[in-house]
Amino acid sequence: MSKKAIVFFAEGFEEVEAITPIDYLRRAGIEVTTVSVGVTSSAANAVKGAHGIPVMADTSLTVLAGEGRLNGASWDAVLLPGGIPGAPNLAASGEVGQFLKDMAGAGKLVTAICASPAMVLFPLGLLKGRCFTGYPGTEKEVSGAQWTEGTVVIDGNIITSRGPGTAAAWAIAIIRKLLDEGAAKTIGAGVLLN
Repeated sequence: MSKKAIVFFAEGFEEVEAITPIDYLRRAGIEVTTVSVGVTSSAANAVKGAHGIPVMADTSLTVLAGEGRLNGASWDAVLLPGGIPGAPNLAASGEVGQFLKDMAGAGKLVTAICASPAMVLFPLGLLKGRCFTGYPGTEKEVSGAQWTEGTVVIDGNIITSRGPGTAAAWAIAIIRKLLDEGAAKTIGAGVLLN
């Protein structure tokens, strides 16, 4: 059975941090569904990134919830790109917050990059007692967790990363965790990562 990952897009998301892992995970055969957050019309799933690049999501949060697929049982991993105001917009969604808590509670993979570890995961209590990383400076907003400057930090089922320049390494770490080392090396070699 193929692994399934969900990526949330809120207005102002960091485009590189969203598109890079979607591309890499799909290359690895992981089924990735992109979901717009805060879109009012189910027919308009285009979400504008932090640098003005519109991206068409596969579906919206509203539609996904209506289909009964907004639960931890349907997915193996969730990915949260950062960006401003993307990360705060994700944090403002009660539905996204509950979904993340459900995923973490079920031991599923919860991953975040850039501002999202501090702005989205921390307020939900998902970084408590964990090691994490994120965009430099965001660690000042976090207490009760251990900041590290690693490119990618894995602590159990939580994977965090720093920013656009580390999006490829973040994606490879997610592939490694969802599949295996062989798949991670194959994708890394195929995109000339090293």
